[in-house]
Amino acid sequence: MFRTRSVSLVVPAYNEEATIQKVVEEFRQEPHLDEIVVVDNNCKDRTAELAAAAGARVVAESKAGYGAALLAGMTAATGDILVLVEADGSFRARDVEKLLVYLDDADMVMGTRTTRQMLEQGANMRSFLRWGNVFMAKFLQLLWLRPHEPRFTDVGCTYRALHRATFARIRHRLSQTGPAFSPEMMCAALQERCRVIEIPVTYSSRIGGESKHSDTFGRQARTAWKMFRTICRKRFLERSAPVPKRDPADRVGGR
Repeated sequence: MFRTRSVSLVVPAYNEEATIQKVVEEFRQEPHLDEIVVVDNNCKDRTAELAAAAGARVVAESKAGYGAALLAGMTAATGDILVLVEADGSFRARDVEKLLVYLDDADMVMGTRTTRQMLEQGANMRSFLRWGNVFMAKFLQLLWLRPHEPRFTDVGCTYRALHRATFARIRHRLSQTGPAFSPEMMCAALQERCRVIEIPVTYSSRIGGESKHSDTFGRQARTAWKMFRTICRKRFLERSAPVPKRDPADRVGGR
């Protein structure tokens, strides 16, 4: 619980038997988490078995893809607050409280892996990948400079927290099944005029395995192109929610 609100952790997983048990065990030590939901996204190994043994609730999602798994996990979770994280062990449980504290002032809190002081040795955030995320984030920021004036430096960081009410507001705008789901969530929140802020989180080396989206230059380029197209579509081809009308009583002096 966090200030009377229940908190669910959502972990998308595809063949993560080398890491999932350690990830679940680490996050189970975080006192604010009420449940850990691991999404079995067509795993062909012992991911689901090991996650359940470590204390997670496992749900299955047959539609393949990172975005599809996250969407299924958030839908299945029961918490008032949803925290999303990777299954590879690259994020630290100690940052959960930081996300929750900032969530008091926002509808969604994004983590960023681009702060050099927060990158641990061996983390998969080499120069091209790091600056690619910064460039794409600044592009997204520029497109929504008015009226939101967001400040972003990372579009691919899974680690984030949002209120269940925020998820309900943006759910109908989420359609990407792959890694473009990450910036799509950011755009959807801005379309719904949610308040989104970004804070640095610790980013560590993976416990095992390789990224499915950024382990090679070719995959990085394909992921970047999908993200770019998604951001442009959300900004130029989809209508944002109308600006809410101000209640006259909210004006200074009631006038």
